[in-house]
Amino acid sequence: MIIFPAIDIIGGKPVRLFKGDFATAEQVADDALETAEGFVRAGAEWIHMVDLDGSVQKKRVNSKTFVDVANQTSLKVEIGGGIRTMDDICYYAENGISRVILGSVALKNPELVREAVKEFGELIAVGIDAKHGYVATEGWTEGSKTHFIDLAKDMEQMGVKTIIYTDISKDGTLSGPNTEQLCELNGAVSCDITASGGVTNIGDIITLRDHKLYGAICGKSIYKGTLDLKEAIEVCRI
Repeated sequence: MIIFPAIDIIGGKPVRLFKGDFATAEQVADDALETAEGFVRAGAEWIHMVDLDGSVQKKRVNSKTFVDVANQTSLKVEIGGGIRTMDDICYYAENGISRVILGSVALKNPELVREAVKEFGELIAVGIDAKHGYVATEGWTEGSKTHFIDLAKDMEQMGVKTIIYTDISKDGTLSGPNTEQLCELNGAVSCDITASGGVTNIGDIITLRDHKLYGAICGKSIYKGTLDLKEAIEVCRI
């Protein structure tokens, strides 16, 4: 299983939210590049980054930060937030980003996903964020009547190989991941499933690993010190 240490960006600075609420934004580091270099020293090969400003403004806002991390460290960068057009995808693809995550548009503009997968293949991932099992969009500010499994199956049919699943009620809470929903999703589609939200300690990592998840995103747990990134990476190599 791959460990994805996470950096979410508002105004160029690394922050964490509680259950996706922007009012709870807490700066967790001074500099994204310096933080990313620390992840490299811990043994990370990937990093998960989110343009929180972009997710609200529906456009690329902090793209320079992500490109700098991709080009100035050894990390493979996956990026989500504010990606709404093929131009956005092309920009990141041409500037060293290893994986582009389509979120809200997967529900609102599935044809973009279809076109992107046709053009870029496995560079494209889909982020599915849900409250009580139903997909939420636009930086988690809008709900829907679409169940997360139904959207995942639609994405699988379009050729999407990677899905990042977030239970919003768990995000930033340090209360453990929603293992039940993650296992349901992992069994429902052939896509690689990355767990996001709630990962707290090494026990959570081992549980997700043993359930054969593709990846786990770890943010607040690293910054708060409840999870040692190096240890997490090492147990996933077993």
